[in-house]
Amino acid sequence: MNDEKIIANNKKARHEYFIEDVYEAGIVLKGTEVKSIRQGKVSVKEAFCQIKNGECFVVGMHISEYDHGNIYNLDPLRDRKLLLNRREIDKLLGMVKENSYTIIPLNVKLKNGLIKLDIGLARGKKLYDKRDVQKLKDAKRQIERALRERY
Repeated sequence: MNDEKIIANNKKARHEYFIEDVYEAGIVLKGTEVKSIRQGKVSVKEAFCQIKNGECFVVGMHISEYDHGNIYNLDPLRDRKLLLNRREIDKLLGMVKENSYTIIPLNVKLKNGLIKLDIGLARGKKLYDKRDVQKLKDAKRQIERALRERY
């Protein structure tokens, strides 16, 4: 039984980057952050991932303070450690250093009661790449419209 529910999505990521590879990582959370995420009060729009001292961290992920958390609430923008295998971290680090890739969070999801973060190994798009994608979408839309009108 594979229960997955997407809580927060980074729509901008697929527009701004080519996603080469996707990894699923656990997040080290403290206190009331889990309750706040379950309420959907999380944003990954401006977030990115960094590798420091052989560990992967998500920077800029905003988790709003929990309503009933009072003194137990933490800083909404603190860096949070990601749980990845050593070889995954080494592979990501190599790609970031050698090929100028970026690691960005794609979405936050609830999977079998655990909170997971999908991170993507991404390469930035140029303006002309974005235009090409837009042209393809427009062409597909026009073809579908023409087929609907015809039948």
